[in-house]
Amino acid sequence: MSGSTHLSTWVSQDTRQRFAAVAQYEGLSESALLKRMVGLMLQSASLVPTSSSTQQVERVTRGARLTVRLPLDDQRLLRERATSRSMATATYAATLIRAHLRCLTPLPKVELAALKRTVAELGAIGRNLNQIARAANQGERVSGPSREDLRAVVRACEGLRDHVKALIKANADSWGPPCQGA
Repeated sequence: MSGSTHLSTWVSQDTRQRFAAVAQYEGLSESALLKRMVGLMLQSASLVPTSSSTQQVERVTRGARLTVRLPLDDQRLLRERATSRSMATATYAATLIRAHLRCLTPLPKVELAALKRTVAELGAIGRNLNQIARAANQGERVSGPSREDLRAVVRACEGLRDHVKALIKANADSWGPPCQGA
């Protein structure tokens, strides 16, 4: 590694043993864990000079990270719920936190895509029904669906509408209770 240098420090024996245990748990060498920690710290708390004429520095929190410790049971639940929404675990957790802080009801990309497909299908059905109605209103003989067929299509559209409404409600409910007083 050309251009690399070495960092070192002194810690208590207990701290060293605990650090070694964490490294082993993570499947890393102590050096790799320390390197990762230094990189994360520098990434989340960069120091940048405020002006070229002074030696003052300003803390920049670009890309700041938040570390959360969860019991194994909660980690498993978090992974399962994130997976059920086709989201990365960290993205799901960040979305939950942001939704809670800002009183939002997020709509994940997969669910939004499903709703868009449904809306597109409803649009196609509506255009087809419009063409049939226009032809019938102009006195043309409409060969195709009977009144009963059209009633069935209307019932299907109403069912789809109700299903989409239920999906939107279920999405809102799944993110937790709405914010009070917001």
